[in-house]
Amino acid sequence: MDFTTTTIAVITMLIYALPGYLLIKTKAVKEEGIASFAKLLLFVFQPCLSLYSFNKATYTPLLFKNMGIVFAISISVQVILIFFLWLFLKKHFDNVGYRVASIAAVFGNVGFFGVPLLEKLLPNSPDVLAYSAVFIISLNLLAWTLGSFVLTGDKKFFSLKKLVLNPPILTLLIALPLFFTVTKLPIEIEEIVTLLGKMTTPMSMIILGMRLALVKPKELFCDWRNYLSSGVKLIILPLFTLALLWFLPIGTEVKSAIFILSCCPSATVVSNLSEMYGKGQKSAANCVLLSTLICVVTIPLLLLLI
Repeated sequence: MDFTTTTIAVITMLIYALPGYLLIKTKAVKEEGIASFAKLLLFVFQPCLSLYSFNKATYTPLLFKNMGIVFAISISVQVILIFFLWLFLKKHFDNVGYRVASIAAVFGNVGFFGVPLLEKLLPNSPDVLAYSAVFIISLNLLAWTLGSFVLTGDKKFFSLKKLVLNPPILTLLIALPLFFTVTKLPIEIEEIVTLLGKMTTPMSMIILGMRLALVKPKELFCDWRNYLSSGVKLIILPLFTLALLWFLPIGTEVKSAIFILSCCPSATVVSNLSEMYGKGQKSAANCVLLSTLICVVTIPLLLLLI
């Protein structure tokens, strides 16, 4: 893919962090207020993004088959890497910083960062948004269960209630029937969902900007766990995914979508969940921040491979 186009697309998204940075520096928003922004993102904007992605695609048997492939690949890659990171870091899991680094290394910003990136890089392929929606489902299934368990150490997140009663899954109760029956949202509702869904990227970056304003450079750049997390997320995971895709008999469009999404930086859901649970907020913010900064270089370079 074109290096310049990809670089511009990534940098454009990062510029959204500036308002958040200024809000904190000017004391217009206090640190404790960040959690409220995170809840707005998780419970309002993200569900609308999922609805938007499904609404843009039109059901066909082939598209559904490809969506199943994307789901299987995405959830498999994430579980495999979480398992290996657990083996590597389990002796240190009493420290929340290591637990945060392990999930930040696996969960990618495939929604807030990935959807606009797909729209920029594959503008003539509307079906890729359906693939992103499926990738988001796999991410959220793991984030609200396995990821929440790793972050807090509380086994309650493996309950059926926690698996079903969370915003992403509840959103599917609306999105999937509409998708399978090829029913589009009424134009008035579609406009609202589209507007709120497209606010996910600015809002997620604004929250990152807020955290960037609070972080000390030493904490961000001198903690090896941040580099471990970023290295796995931005290099090892995409290359592992690409190697897996190499052997699968699936279309180029599907492979490109999966690979682009796998290159995304650490998911803001990691920092948002840490804000909600009050566990490792600074560590989570630092992992997400560093990977987001580094991805300006890694994404354009990695996408030269396809």
